[in-house]
Amino acid sequence: MKKNDKKILLFLVDDDALYLKSLEIEFSETTESDIRTFATGEQCLVSISQNPDVIILDYHLDSVDQNAINGLETLDRIKTINPLIPVIMLSSQDKIEVAVNCMKHQAFDYIVKSETAFIRLQKAITTIFHYQKIEKALNWYMEKI
Repeated sequence: MKKNDKKILLFLVDDDALYLKSLEIEFSETTESDIRTFATGEQCLVSISQNPDVIILDYHLDSVDQNAINGLETLDRIKTINPLIPVIMLSSQDKIEVAVNCMKHQAFDYIVKSETAFIRLQKAITTIFHYQKIEKALNWYMEKI
């Protein structure tokens, strides 16, 4: 995955170390992404000034530290710092209310952890860059008229 011929900076945030590592391996083997991994939302927020192109964020985030902020709170803080960073929420919860709530909090997408999650994540990231390209072209056009 490239964005304008440069590697995309991808933040992966999940408190499940095994799942986080498997995502990191999948993305490093199938894309040309610069990947940063974080076990808590707080760790991600400390590095947010690096302006990642995409953040994949787990919904719960409380198994490493019971007092850690959850994914929704992390999402809210990311959007306060930089509302333009696309965030894809990831969870093992297959509940429509959770998905809708994430979307209300400005998540780009909500993906359930499953056998097809990685493929869906790749498609969501491709869609993000497609939308950004269209938005850039539209803005250029609007400035010309």
